[in-house]
Amino acid sequence: MTLERTVRLRFGHLSRAAATHTNLSAVRVDGDVLWVAGDETATLERLVADDPVLPTEYGDEQTFHLGDFVDLPGEDPNEEADIEGLARSGHFLWAVGSHSLRRKQIKARHTGDKALRRLGKVEGQDNRQILVRLPIAEVDGLPTPVPSLVIDGSVQRAACLAPQDNLRELLRDDRHLAPFLAIPGKDNGLDIEGIAVHGDRVYLGLRGPVLRGWAFVLELRPYVDPGEPQRLRLREFEDGRPYRKHVLRLDGLGVRDLCPAGDDLLVLAGPTMDLDGPVRIYRWHDAMRVGMPAVVRGDMISRELELTYGEGDDHAEGMGLIGEPDNKLALIVYDSPAVARFHGDDIILADVVRLP
Repeated sequence: MTLERTVRLRFGHLSRAAATHTNLSAVRVDGDVLWVAGDETATLERLVADDPVLPTEYGDEQTFHLGDFVDLPGEDPNEEADIEGLARSGHFLWAVGSHSLRRKQIKARHTGDKALRRLGKVEGQDNRQILVRLPIAEVDGLPTPVPSLVIDGSVQRAACLAPQDNLRELLRDDRHLAPFLAIPGKDNGLDIEGIAVHGDRVYLGLRGPVLRGWAFVLELRPYVDPGEPQRLRLREFEDGRPYRKHVLRLDGLGVRDLCPAGDDLLVLAGPTMDLDGPVRIYRWHDAMRVGMPAVVRGDMISRELELTYGEGDDHAEGMGLIGEPDNKLALIVYDSPAVARFHGDDIILADVVRLP
C-alpha cells in the first residue's frame, strides 16, 4: 500500500455515543465535504474539510436522519439502516442499505446451549432494505440534503425505492442469488456493500454471495414514479428483469465498496466471510460503457493496490477519490479501527493512498 498521509475525521458527541466513528461503512468525497455513514444507525454524517486543497482534517459534523426525508420501511425510523454505500451524482446523494440478514454473535458471557441458541438465531430488519436518493442544495455554502429541489423547472423530491421493487423480493426467482437470500450476510448470504451512480445507471456491489470466486455487481435503472414522486421504480432491461447482473473475477473476494473513476469503476474488495483479509482495490475498465451483462476478467479488470489490514480490526469498508482527478488519491475509512487510529475520543484517522 502506498500511504500518502492520514486524515483526521472528527466526530461529535452523538456519533460517538452511537459508535458511528468505530463502525464506518461508507464514504464519499464531495468537494469540501465528506459524507460518511455507519452501519448501526439510520443517519448520514457530513464532515467539512479544514483546507479545500490539502485537507488534514474533516470536522464540524452535522447529522441528517434519513427518516426526516423519506418514509423508511421499518416501524421505527431510528432502527438501523445498515448503510453500506454512498454515491454522489449530479444533484443527488444516494444511500443503500445492506439488504442482509444477520446472525447473532456468541459473546464472552455466553456458554453451552445458550451460546448455540444465539448462534442459531437469524433476523432481518426492514430499514436495511432501502435505496434512497436525496436532493442536494447548497445551504450556507455547503452541500446539504433537502426534502425537494427544483431541477430544470421540475420539482424533485427525496425518494426511496418503492416496496413493489424491493430488491430481496425481486431476487427470489434469480437462479444465482435466490438460494442465498435466507443466509446471513457474513455467511456468504446476500449483502450489498457498495454503490456507484453514473447518469441513470446505479451499480450495487455485493459482498456476498461469491460463487466459485465470482463476485456480483447489480446494475439498476431507477426512475421517479410519476404518481408517487417520493418513490423510485426500476426500469426493465432487455430480458424483462428490473436489474442486470455482472460477475467480476476478484480472486475470490467480495465487493466492499464501489467508486466511479471516469468511465472506470474502482472496486474495494475483501473477504465475504468473517476474515480480516486480503483487501485490494481493483479497476473495472470502461465499466460505465457496458451495454450487456458482463463477465469481467482478463484485460477488463486490473488489480490496482493491496491494502493493509489488522488482526480483528482495521477492516477497509469505504473508499472515495480525493483531490484533483489526476492525483489518483483515494481516501479509505475503516470499520473496527485499530487503537492507533484513535486520537482522543473524537478523532479517527483515515488513510489517503495513491493509486497506480
